[in-house]
Amino acid sequence: MNEFSPTPDDYIAQHKKRLSWMPWLWYRLKPKHLLWAEPWQQQIQAELQALETITIGNNCFIAPEAKLFGEPNRGISIGDQCMIAADCFLHGPITIGNEVSINHGCSLDGGGKGLIIGDQTRIANNVTIYAFNHGMAPDMPIYQQSSQAKGVTIGRDVWIGAQVGIVDGVNIGDHAVIGMGAVVTKDVPAYAIVAGNPAKIIGDRRDKPATKAER
Repeated sequence: MNEFSPTPDDYIAQHKKRLSWMPWLWYRLKPKHLLWAEPWQQQIQAELQALETITIGNNCFIAPEAKLFGEPNRGISIGDQCMIAADCFLHGPITIGNEVSINHGCSLDGGGKGLIIGDQTRIANNVTIYAFNHGMAPDMPIYQQSSQAKGVTIGRDVWIGAQVGIVDGVNIGDHAVIGMGAVVTKDVPAYAIVAGNPAKIIGDRRDKPATKAER
């Protein structure tokens, strides 16, 4: 049986994978790790901003496995202290506020009118947000019909659970919570807790007791 003796470079490579899938760990790195991590991220973000219509704020983490595409007039703007995990797909126009996290496997497309995500919003894994829709007239194939777009707006301090789907035209109010697996087809009021397919209000955050964050 062959034995594997990891080198320092092997440990760094594994640590990069861990950060890509759990990007909140970026903000816990020790100074000795930042010696290799900061230049690594600076290169990834510099290449994105040179090749695409993308602006990235301060102290952000972008996994190298994430795919971000922004054309002129369909750019992506990312605020400070944001993190985008592995296997995400983002296509502008998208405006992301400060301290926003987008976990692995999310698919976000701003369509023709754009997707806006407010400060401190948390998006769990495998969330799908498409800010456009196909025409569905019965007299021609759907793929031949022009798309329509209204745009999607997500407020501040919103928690979007894993595997949620959000359709075009939806506005989600500040501090709302979207339960795992929900399909959001209508506007969500501020502080509302919604779940189900289609999503319906099942509670209000203001009724929940205060808790101390563990992560």
